[in-house]
Amino acid sequence: MIFSPLSLLVSGRQLRAARALAGIEQLELAKSARVNVATIRRMESFIDAIGCHVSTLTKVQQALEKAGVELLNDGQPGVRLKAKLGRPRR
Repeated sequence: MIFSPLSLLVSGRQLRAARALAGIEQLELAKSARVNVATIRRMESFIDAIGCHVSTLTKVQQALEKAGVELLNDGQPGVRLKAKLGRPRR
């Protein structure tokens, strides 16, 4: 397994939270990331750092970002929806 120090997606819990925030199922995320649904299930099973290949982590992170989720990691992993252009935040 290869760990990426550059990835913002760091834990299975963060992955589950991001997917829930985007309102997508594991199968939909897997298709969007072009990985097997079993890979998503395995990644979500990690309590702490996700152990997988950097390329897989990158694909999943990009799919989540495309779904409108912003991954945060300022010492504490988190997720939020991306702000839509032209719409003020409240």
